Amino acid sequence: MLDGNGGKVATIARIWRGRTLAEKADEYAVYLREVGVPPLLEHALGAQMFREDRATESEFLTISYWESVEAMSRFAGPDPRKIHHLPRDEEFLIELPEGVQVLEIALNKAPVG
Repeated sequence: MLDGNGGKVATIARIWRGRTLAEKADEYAVYLREVGVPPLLEHALGAQMFREDRATESEFLTISYWESVEAMSRFAGPDPRKIHHLPRDEEFLIELPEGVQVLEIALNKAPVG
């Protein structure tokens, strides 16, 4: 889908979640930024990474934005919900996630002004 100016518009969000122990969170955040996010930025329209620190663990959430499921499948493979774990995920994560969420973006509008 294209916007009014000919640019691509995100219609799909792919959401990954992972938890790590609090003492590994800073190192994992750096690892995700250096190893996990760059491939997304090469293929997706954009990506965001979030972190929530709790008493004993930290949860990371990465959202990548895609123009279509087909575009996402060219990156992720025929099943875009399937996770491709990073080489060091087992070292950092409390449990390996089994899948990602793929959501249709129902509203994508920035505030005016």
